[in-house]
Amino acid sequence: MKYLAHIDGDREQSVKEHLQGTAELAEKFAAKFRKADWGYCCGMLHDIGKYSAEFQKKIKENLDIRVDHSTAGAKVCENLDGCYWLLTYCIAGHHAGLPDLGREGLPSSLLGRLKKRLCDYSAYEKEIEIPQITTPPIAMNPEKDPNFALSVFIRMLYSCLVDADFLDTEQFMNNGTVQRDSGENMDVLLEKLQNYIAKWLINRNDTTIDGRRSEILRNCLEMGKSSKGLFQLTVPTGGGKTVASLAFALQHAVENHMDRVIYVIPYTSIIEQNAQVFREILGSENVLENHSNVDYESSEEFKPMQLAAENWDKPVVVTTNVQFFESLYANKSSKCRKLHNIVNSVIIFDEAQMLPANYLKPCMAMIEELLQQYGTSIVLCTATQPALQQFLPEKYVARELCPRREEQFRFFERVTYQNIDTITEEEMAEKLQQEWHALCIVNTRKRAQRLYERLQGEGVYHLSTTMYPAHRRRVLAEIRERLDDKKGKKCIVISTSLVEAGVDLDFTSVYRELAGVDSIIQAAGRCNRNDKRGKEESIVRIFQWEDKERVSGQRQQIDTTKNLLAEGRDITALDNITEYFRRLYRIKGESLDIKKILDKFKDGNYQFATVAGEFNLIEENTVTVYINREPEAEALLQEIRQQGLTKSRMRKAGQYCVSVRKKGEYEKRNMLFEEMRDAGMVEAVDPDAQDFYVLTQEEQYREDTGLKLEVELGGMMMV
Repeated sequence: MKYLAHIDGDREQSVKEHLQGTAELAEKFAAKFRKADWGYCCGMLHDIGKYSAEFQKKIKENLDIRVDHSTAGAKVCENLDGCYWLLTYCIAGHHAGLPDLGREGLPSSLLGRLKKRLCDYSAYEKEIEIPQITTPPIAMNPEKDPNFALSVFIRMLYSCLVDADFLDTEQFMNNGTVQRDSGENMDVLLEKLQNYIAKWLINRNDTTIDGRRSEILRNCLEMGKSSKGLFQLTVPTGGGKTVASLAFALQHAVENHMDRVIYVIPYTSIIEQNAQVFREILGSENVLENHSNVDYESSEEFKPMQLAAENWDKPVVVTTNVQFFESLYANKSSKCRKLHNIVNSVIIFDEAQMLPANYLKPCMAMIEELLQQYGTSIVLCTATQPALQQFLPEKYVARELCPRREEQFRFFERVTYQNIDTITEEEMAEKLQQEWHALCIVNTRKRAQRLYERLQGEGVYHLSTTMYPAHRRRVLAEIRERLDDKKGKKCIVISTSLVEAGVDLDFTSVYRELAGVDSIIQAAGRCNRNDKRGKEESIVRIFQWEDKERVSGQRQQIDTTKNLLAEGRDITALDNITEYFRRLYRIKGESLDIKKILDKFKDGNYQFATVAGEFNLIEENTVTVYINREPEAEALLQEIRQQGLTKSRMRKAGQYCVSVRKKGEYEKRNMLFEEMRDAGMVEAVDPDAQDFYVLTQEEQYREDTGLKLEVELGGMMMV
């Protein structure tokens, strides 16, 4: 009897052929972290449940019935001596996702699955020999609980298995043809970079900005020849860290025979800018953007990129903190297949201070494992270096890539800071009226709208997330045009923190409401950005409001900065930036692992599915409100209503959406979604799409300030 795994028309793939193909691919992937035997064994046993008569009847007669073929291999591994039990999670979950260990009475748990009565699959014994595992799972540290490290090992094996399974099946279904393009190798990319920067490297005049950037760039290339490990690139704003970090990464990858460079960035706006720079230097075919705003589904031309996005099979990957860490803590095959391609990579965390504070401990625990077991090098890249060293073992001391760091920061100083203490909105409005090119950044959307209302007039603009992204881009273009000195136009901008990173604006003066030290320094990067003026005439004023209001999620950052200022410290000095983060992390304490993620892998009770549901870097206590004010938005809305809300349409819709908070424990006075709904201002777009609504009252959205932050209910105004 021929046991079949897949049928495509008159073509057949036997179970043995599929197991062998999957095993060889998984073996190759796991070899990158020296566990080829584990990958091979996992691949050979993952589908032995297909040897049952019931599965063969299903596939040969094309029956629409369910036959569990995933649990069989897990049962076999459970009964083998040694560490084979680690494979039970991978094999049992290769379709449904990595399970929690759970308990026997819970069918979805691993223990529940292992107690399940299965169809007879013993025919596998005639064709398949159980492979031997000869290497230990990980290098054990006798002073440390190994369970978290073992859980990461299981994830990596799972990634090898599910990617190999997908690829072998894909190859069979495509009749052996492969549409994938893995890009060029690191030697070729390094040569492209060297050609691009050759003209810069000859500038050794350290009295000029270009000369200083060249010095930093040369040092990064030289440091790229170092052995693998932990690095930091602490470069002041304007120091050219984007190209310098790429230079280090490519040189380092070539020197250490590494496979790819992964950029992890907090904001999609920065990703899009950086990815464009990388494409110009290295070629579009070598750079993969993988985040919520990019869509590779729209045409056949993008098919190779769409396929590469599934498993990060490109030499340079640009992604977000959310995508990177949520994938590493995910349990579904669709998110986990890429994980084995993180192995043997140079990983650059741009704006490293933006690693999510509420999940900092599990993020750093994962970084430690990537350093320890999976052959990566990590680069913490920022102008405001956080105190992350304390979360890693003492042996990991970050090597600095910026030469003469303190001197570089003094050279690139472009502004003077002033602390003007408390101020009223009326006084702030008077100050801003006297300015020509000024930016005022406040901590809440409500305050931004109020202050704008006081100013209004020619050359005054509002920016915040009450405006949908396409609207904000139009306003930003207008602001840039007015900031052109040749135009001689006034430009005053009231904004929230969204302009602090990834937005290239240059003001004569900046006003920043008291916030975290890193936010203040980021805001200062919008003042005299292009070094057109002396620092004495480029003032960044730090202020607080006389009438205090609740600032969600920022209180500890604000208080820590306030204490440093009260002590008379220069908050821009490198040692005081480090001190700020030390104090902030100490205050946050247990909330650095707010969901107790690390506790869910103790004592061998691994909770993969639970953690995947709880590890959300962006807490979704919001509703998406679609603003239908443009012809393109109207056409897309009709398409969604007629054909449904696909991932591709949702990405496009994001350009016309504003997030509105749902009612929570602390929201007493903010505009809430429930108030908008009760006032008849929104309606559901698609009954099947939860938390996606369209604004039905056009007057609730203004051209100057976006969505109004008050709701009128029968003559009463909610604010």
